[in-house]
Amino acid sequence: MTLLTRVDAVLAARPLPSGPLLVAVSGGADSMALLDVLSQLPSLAGHPLIVAHVDHGIHPDSAIIAAQVRAVAQERGLECVSVALDLGPDTSETAARRARLTWLRATAREQGARWIVLAHHADDQHETTLMRFLRGSGPAGLAGMRVREGMLLRPLLGIRRVTLRRYATARGLTWWEDPANADLRHLRSWLRQVVLPLLGDRLSDLSARLDLGRRQAARDRRAWNGALRTWPGLGFSRIQGCRSVDWSVLRQLPASLRVSLAQALVRGAGGPAGPVRVARALASLASGRSGASADLGQGWRFELAFGRLTLVAPRRPLPAARSIAAGAAAVSGAPFVGQTTWGSWRVRWTTEPAPARQQRDGHTAWFIPAALSLRAWRPGDRLAPLGGTGQRLAVRCFQEARVSRSSRLQWPMIEGAGELAWIPGVCRSDRFLPRAGEVAVRIDVERSR
Repeated sequence: MTLLTRVDAVLAARPLPSGPLLVAVSGGADSMALLDVLSQLPSLAGHPLIVAHVDHGIHPDSAIIAAQVRAVAQERGLECVSVALDLGPDTSETAARRARLTWLRATAREQGARWIVLAHHADDQHETTLMRFLRGSGPAGLAGMRVREGMLLRPLLGIRRVTLRRYATARGLTWWEDPANADLRHLRSWLRQVVLPLLGDRLSDLSARLDLGRRQAARDRRAWNGALRTWPGLGFSRIQGCRSVDWSVLRQLPASLRVSLAQALVRGAGGPAGPVRVARALASLASGRSGASADLGQGWRFELAFGRLTLVAPRRPLPAARSIAAGAAAVSGAPFVGQTTWGSWRVRWTTEPAPARQQRDGHTAWFIPAALSLRAWRPGDRLAPLGGTGQRLAVRCFQEARVSRSSRLQWPMIEGAGELAWIPGVCRSDRFLPRAGEVAVRIDVERSR
């Protein structure tokens, strides 16, 4: 089986939704091989590739490498986005990785990409497993990286480094050897250059042993994920993009079981799920007061709301109010399509004939052509609910929809001529309603990854 067919099989196991793929390309052999493979797969014809490069500013030649990556993208007719982070030569591996992933996730949302494709391979997996063991990780950490993890997609995870190098050489690809990969001050480099070769000399089946341990840990992780979803009365939910469980049920379980299930809740969203910090956070919420919260680190926290323990992700900074300037286009009959992001939401708009009826609590709404804008919730906001009488406080609508306090702060609101017109997924007002069949502005609001 060729490298192309192996990668294609990985992607075909769970077909990707249409849309662009953001491909992280460092300029090294692994990511250059990844880009070359993806460029050749017919199955990705409906998925435009966007090359993404992060210049960490750690190595003095980093700007040259960034230029080379942009040139390769141009040669292939691909869009390229890049950033210079200027982290400096003393930046740790962990800090560089965190900064890189933060930028990649933000860029994926801006580009409308549901997936960030990374070049992690089988040897990276072995190094990661061993690193996590040495740092005291539990079974969930020892399970290693997954092919699909949140927005991250790793189609090379079952392929060895030597196979990728052989492929890159055969294809005549050029790449950059990062000196940091040979710097023994870095734990990963030391394991790669010294420890793993020594272990391999003693244990000829080292890779198989590491894979066996990782698979056993992965089974353990899957078991806890399954328990989280099926435990009697726990009522795991992902409504409105928030993960939560019934607090009264969770708090009555034995401490070790309570912590393990809460870890699975946090881990599933990509948050910091160390047992000590999770146990400490749960203990601080013992009073059960609604609205109470507990810090988990890195911007993540638990919050008690409506009798449920809710996991709250780090807040993304919200932009100033934005115009949805479709009015003139709708009136003239000109085609109009636009989109933007709002925190963890994706907002799209276009023009089309309005339906006879609209859903009050839906995520799609139609408006007469007007000066519409997207803004944040404001205390004291009111609207006139569709099919209701009089005006209602937006906070009451949120409460009825069981939207927690923290979620309200990030919720997109649609306004027209100074009046609140729509709280997506919560309440549509009776303002700016078009007649059936009339050309209208259609707005779709959905959670992004």
